[in-house]
Amino acid sequence: MNRLLLIIDPQMDFISGTLPVPEAVSSMEALARYIHASNGQYTAKAITMDWHPYDHCSFCDQGGPWPRHCVQHSVGAAIYPALLEALYSTHGPLHLLQKGNSPEREEYSIFRNASSAALLQRLLEEEAIEQIDLCGIAGDICVLETLKDGVEWYGRALFHLLPAYTPSLDGGKALSAYLMQ
Repeated sequence: MNRLLLIIDPQMDFISGTLPVPEAVSSMEALARYIHASNGQYTAKAITMDWHPYDHCSFCDQGGPWPRHCVQHSVGAAIYPALLEALYSTHGPLHLLQKGNSPEREEYSIFRNASSAALLQRLLEEEAIEQIDLCGIAGDICVLETLKDGVEWYGRALFHLLPAYTPSLDGGKALSAYLMQ
């Protein structure tokens, strides 16, 4: 079976920076070990990244709900190092998909960014992906919104959530509620 590992926003600001998610460090360390242990089982791997301009609409000082985070080219926007090493040192290509890169648009889901959604669509077609294993940060926001949009676009059967590698601000309640529907 051709599988894609899709990791949502494993970036430093969500791990130990301006917007840390509880259990993010242990979840990303465990995910890095999982990637090493499952070497060769994924046809491809992809990471989504918040890639915000300094004046992004989601920031508090711009009237949004969040502290400044994942600013383009900043340390906070970097991928968690142990995860980056695991992704690059194991079999299968790694694709980086950006979202939230327009100052006036919030994009919790990768499917809301037209160019990244098109790249992901092409990847799914070219690699004949039959299953997307989904995880990342934060489960109740960007993972949940990506899952909702993905199910709407491709159907629920394509997606398999990896909850052990999906820390949430709400302890997993919103994601669990969605999965129970």
